[in-house]
Amino acid sequence: MTEEVDAAARRIRDAKPRVTVLGTCILDRWTSGDVHRVSREAPVPVIEMRKVQSTAGGAANTALNAAALGAQVRLLGVVGDDADGKRLRDVLRAGGVDVTGLVSAPGATTISKTRVIGNDQILARLDTAGVPRPSDAVVRRWVRTLGALRRDDTLIVCDYSREMLSDEFIAALAASRPRCRIIVDAHDLGRWRAVQPDIVTPSAEEVERLLGDELPGPDRAAAVGKLAGHILHAAGASSAVVTLDHDGAVSLPHDGGAPHRTVAHPAPESQATGAGDTFAAALAVAGAVGTRLAEAADFAQHAADVVIARTGTAVCRLGDLLPHARSPQHGVVDDVSLRERLDEERSLGKTIVFTNGCFDILHPGHTAYLEQARALGDVLVVGVNDDDSVRRLKGPERPINAVEDRARVLAALGCVDYVVVFSEDTPMRLLSLLRPHLYVKGGDYTPEMLDETPVVDAYGGEVRTLGYFPGHSTTALVDKLSHRVDGAG
Repeated sequence: MTEEVDAAARRIRDAKPRVTVLGTCILDRWTSGDVHRVSREAPVPVIEMRKVQSTAGGAANTALNAAALGAQVRLLGVVGDDADGKRLRDVLRAGGVDVTGLVSAPGATTISKTRVIGNDQILARLDTAGVPRPSDAVVRRWVRTLGALRRDDTLIVCDYSREMLSDEFIAALAASRPRCRIIVDAHDLGRWRAVQPDIVTPSAEEVERLLGDELPGPDRAAAVGKLAGHILHAAGASSAVVTLDHDGAVSLPHDGGAPHRTVAHPAPESQATGAGDTFAAALAVAGAVGTRLAEAADFAQHAADVVIARTGTAVCRLGDLLPHARSPQHGVVDDVSLRERLDEERSLGKTIVFTNGCFDILHPGHTAYLEQARALGDVLVVGVNDDDSVRRLKGPERPINAVEDRARVLAALGCVDYVVVFSEDTPMRLLSLLRPHLYVKGGDYTPEMLDETPVVDAYGGEVRTLGYFPGHSTTALVDKLSHRVDGAG
């Protein structure tokens, strides 16, 4: 799984595919603060505001995610000529989205959703009414723009309101269907049947609306698989990926092959805002570089899982996917692959922290130290001495645990991003190769005591020493266990 996500990410990075997003654009606003009392005017909490965050929603969020994943993105949509419309443009431009196709409708109000949060709990949501409508001239311009898309382009349609994308527009688009790949994410998929989408991405509720009946039985994924032919026929689509929130997603290929189910990481509904936009964007961007439907669905699921682990309406960047998709044992990488991954992390502006040791028997002193090291940056790399070098450093009776086991245990820690094994007594070669921003050691050392300090200084890095954690020692643990065994004999 990780290898497939890795391969897709590399193809995206190299190809920078072209993606056009069309649809309903929303400004998501998150206002948050602390609640310490109830109002005397009414039985409602008084929120002392701390933060207001404006993000993109709907088609705008899909566009922002596609750009964050490495695509060249153009957005076609309508906003009001108001402050919210200007703010949404600014958010999109900052995210690298081409907004020359985003039209300001005179006198219209930009769609917005304002969530009011007190003590990390959503207490209210305030929505603006009405949807800005494109003029006939704008609709004709969109049809011409879409008709000029090339075969290797991708169009994502995000249709959440009839006012925005009318039946007349859909008919015009169907009459001069673009040659490009078309993905439709719509509340009412039946409206898009004449366009013959390449892929549709309905939710379970949207499938039920499309078929006019509820999905049978308790296993929704199995039901979707059995109804594959009916779903594709009703949508007029070649393929489909049906999203089932906490049950993952089911991809239905065009060739009648077996459905493929992704595995989701369940999260509260309050954290799922915008995850569908991320899923559609990731599915489209992965598919644009030739990724098979099942693998593209896995890629999209990983991207959605990244954003639901965050608060608010979030985006998933290409560099976020590798550490997310990796299971603990995949956290152990060779030094060459690690250098490539760290180059990607560094290009995203992340601070890389490196530390090393034998880590023979992991104890609380180790975990406290590693957590403190991780807090200094964005990515923590742990170098682990192999068995031979441990014997040279600690004696012939060590290590207690083989290097494969020591590395897997370290990779399973939430604070550790990458683990790399080295065979030398010191990590000087690794430091020269990986060039981390920070080289960290425990408080029982000073930078002047370390042979590695001149290496780090030479490439412009920094050596840091952390606090000393007394009362915890692998050697002491080994001695204690030996005494117990001897006493039992």
